[in-house]
Amino acid sequence: MGTAPRPPLTIWAVSDGRAGIEAQAVGLAQAVARQRPAEIDVKRIGWRWGIGRLPTALNPALTPTLRSDSPIAPPWPDIWIAAGRATLPLSRRVHGRSAKRTFVVQTQDPRGPLGAFDLVIPPEHDEIAGPNVFAILGAPNRLTPTTLAAAGDVWAARLGPLPRPRVAVIVGGRSKAFDLPEAHAAQLARRIRTAVETAGGSLLLSFTRRTPEPARAAMRASLADLPGLIWDDRGENPYFGFLALADAILVTEDSTNLATDAAATGKPVHVLPMAGRGNPKFRRFHAALAARGVSRPFDGTLETWAYAPLAETDRAAAELLRRFDARE
Repeated sequence: MGTAPRPPLTIWAVSDGRAGIEAQAVGLAQAVARQRPAEIDVKRIGWRWGIGRLPTALNPALTPTLRSDSPIAPPWPDIWIAAGRATLPLSRRVHGRSAKRTFVVQTQDPRGPLGAFDLVIPPEHDEIAGPNVFAILGAPNRLTPTTLAAAGDVWAARLGPLPRPRVAVIVGGRSKAFDLPEAHAAQLARRIRTAVETAGGSLLLSFTRRTPEPARAAMRASLADLPGLIWDDRGENPYFGFLALADAILVTEDSTNLATDAAATGKPVHVLPMAGRGNPKFRRFHAALAARGVSRPFDGTLETWAYAPLAETDRAAAELLRRFDARE
């Protein structure tokens, strides 16, 4: 008699619900599910009474202090995949609460002892090392050739007729290391406009939640009359469609997620400079992308080159499953 098939893995993808953070946990969970049958439960958490602002070690992670859109309680999953600082007090306690049944995975840098995790998946540029660390270039994401093709199909009727090259411009914003003041945004817009007009192409422009409103207004004012689409945060988000149907992609230098998503397309990625002091981690990240042939600094022109699309999330998922199986 044959062996009975294993039930699907249960995976919780846990974050504070912010789009860029959740995409890392969900993207990695989905990559695991592409390699082995699994059921994914997405959970969004927060902390009451300002407890989330405490250092992780001082957060008691007690049920009354936790806000969650679904229970963080038994039965515990086979695999816990978490992203972001808000999840760390929980992630560090999952082994104890699940009697070590749950395989605990944390993306990004936990900024503390690594022993509570079965696997830590940080970006290479964080330069974290350890026996339970598997570093990748960039961040886990949800993009695959299949998701890009599906998004392209959805947006083809609206974006397909636009003049080529179709130029996707994805703009970040203010962070600890970078800023996008109005004057700088206007300067970037003028350079982008010249490049698109010179190429005879069209513009696909999208902002993020961190883009300051004065910067948005300056870029809209400069670019609104170009052929294309500027997303106004209303209706269905065309972000994946922009990436799928663009011939070239421009991303601001402030976001690992944006650059990693663009790198999943195999299309030329031009990096837009931001204001602010920057930091060594981002310099290492962009140097690594350039060394792989993924990106180049935007010099005011649209160049064409090719590279193998970045597939680091699938590589991380394979390593996760290898370690999960070895533990059983």
